[in-house]
Amino acid sequence: MSRLITIAGVVLLFIISATAQDRKTFTVGTATATRGQKATGTIEVPAGSDAALSIPVAVFHGAKPGPVLALVSGAHGTEYASIIALEKLITSLNPAEISGTVIIVPLINIPSFEQKVPHLNPVDRKSMNRWYPGKMDGTQTDRASFLITKQVVEQCDHLIDLHGGDTDESLRPYSYWTKTGNEKQDQISREMVLAFGLDHIIISTERPKDPQASRYLENTATTRGKPSITVEAGHAGTVETDDVNALVDGSLNVMRYLKMLPGFVRLVENPVWIDKVVTLASEQAGMFYSLVKRGAFVQQGMKIGYVTDYWGKTIFEARAPASGVILYICSVPSMTKGATIANVGVVAK
Repeated sequence: MSRLITIAGVVLLFIISATAQDRKTFTVGTATATRGQKATGTIEVPAGSDAALSIPVAVFHGAKPGPVLALVSGAHGTEYASIIALEKLITSLNPAEISGTVIIVPLINIPSFEQKVPHLNPVDRKSMNRWYPGKMDGTQTDRASFLITKQVVEQCDHLIDLHGGDTDESLRPYSYWTKTGNEKQDQISREMVLAFGLDHIIISTERPKDPQASRYLENTATTRGKPSITVEAGHAGTVETDDVNALVDGSLNVMRYLKMLPGFVRLVENPVWIDKVVTLASEQAGMFYSLVKRGAFVQQGMKIGYVTDYWGKTIFEARAPASGVILYICSVPSMTKGATIANVGVVAK
């Protein structure tokens, strides 16, 4: 269900547009677009203690001035639905129709993508969404994070970080909304997450407050005063039409909310707000068997799966650590001690 944008949202949009950047040209990495044009290029991460990296980027410098929106995916290179969604936007957006500027970074973690390695950058074994704002004297992930902070985050007014279920995660779509305590910023980011359209929304209040220790991409933008959200759709490394469309349509609807594109804006009318995420980890290594599906509502203590040894004997019973919704559950039999079995979202009362 959805509704038309509120009057308050329109007032906020006027504030955004009045302060948005207005440049004749806009450059990110090697991509420079003049007003009303699209340009593609790369963010060049130089070699250091390990290999260099070329991160693809596209810049749509709209025909009219307006906000700068960054759309980023592929920090985890096997979260394919989000990567394909931004590829589709790169080929479909028309800068002549845009007010403002769109920066699209469709794939940060190219080594993960090419080698089909979930979660981490295989070059340095780091998650590329845990080391912001980065540093130039670190490993490849550190250097890439630093340059994305400088080239993308610091040049944008708003940011959407797109994710989805990695190859071992059966995930139901959801978003994150970060509450910073800055009333105006929080109101804009709340309107953004409602405009994106995913009906399960995690209220995030515990992420770092220090912009120099922000860890996550969205948090790097948020701690720098830029209304931003994180969105997730896609499961178990699949590329399904519904998941890709949810991410494409959500991005376009946020652009409408920001007055970057014409058209009506519809906000999620009855979102499920989640005020805490509780992780269940395995106490044993072995074969995992799931008994519930993503999106299922469970009660605390309910058996949601089990782990056997390699001869079929049950050695661990996985029971829900809290009552709530299964945001994702392990989608493969492979299980190691301490690995995540499921994340349970506790619904706000």
